[in-house]
Amino acid sequence: MITASIAAIIPAYNSARFLPEAIASVRRQTVEMAEIIIVDDGSTDDTGEVARRLGTDIRYLRQENAGPSAARNTGIRTARAEWVAFLDADDQWLPEKTQRQLAALERQPALALIASDRTEIDAAGEVVVQSLFERHGLKTGFQALDGDPIPHALARLVKKNFIPTSSVLARREVIMSLGGFNTAIRFGEDWELWCRIAARHPITCLSAVHTLYRRHGENAVGNTELLLQGTLQAMESLRARCGESLRAEHCDPDRLVAERQADLGYFYFDRARQAEARRAFRRSLAEKFTSRALFYLTASFLPLEAVRVGRSLKQACTGA
Repeated sequence: MITASIAAIIPAYNSARFLPEAIASVRRQTVEMAEIIIVDDGSTDDTGEVARRLGTDIRYLRQENAGPSAARNTGIRTARAEWVAFLDADDQWLPEKTQRQLAALERQPALALIASDRTEIDAAGEVVVQSLFERHGLKTGFQALDGDPIPHALARLVKKNFIPTSSVLARREVIMSLGGFNTAIRFGEDWELWCRIAARHPITCLSAVHTLYRRHGENAVGNTELLLQGTLQAMESLRARCGESLRAEHCDPDRLVAERQADLGYFYFDRARQAEARRAFRRSLAEKFTSRALFYLTASFLPLEAVRVGRSLKQACTGA
């Protein structure tokens, strides 16, 4: 099997209760890490004390709170290994994760990023979702690829982020050359980086589950509005940075931005925040005209009672 130096990079924010399990999962890897780097993103609990007790082979860094993307960037800059593997402090790796990914790299040496499937667990460790890929209808396709590069990966990624961050093994120099994670984006910054990598390099996803993702009340993805705003911001960044690559894969960058603006508009409309909905739909139509955005922009001027009646009639007709 190919040999490669790998740095495990673990951003941590108030993660004292989960950090020991995360580190134990790194140490259980059948391939030894060259470096284990914990970046404490301004925790206010005893994350630092816990990290220092976990072993002298760990490099512990602390920074002012700046978000997980900034913490990962700190780890990437500090690392000396050829490859970096990301693990959020509340997640875990399964023992053969790194070995299986290196085996894929041996078959396809040009790969710049290798990800894997994940199982989702709750705070108590009980399985909530057995396979993320299966849930989204992706598992069979990735099984057929068997570690080969994903065809039209950028075009597929801009439609749906199918790469679990805690499963990623990536070339450090590639990430460095692209400027790392975009710290101006607080939600969707990982997806934005995977797209930028896919625009220039081959990537793949292994169909096997190699990561346990822990769901709990503090997960960032719990705030739908911020997530929608972040993915819009990420798409605007991708249009600016990868517009030519998107068009080469028959994706219209303006339409992609318009769709994300409209998604935000639908969110506001559904919550009767009509003024914000109108702003979002106008911006969507300014990017690219769609009849649906125009319909909802028009509907946002109606009295709320009329909107409620319209929804009731639609539900009655569709049986929803």
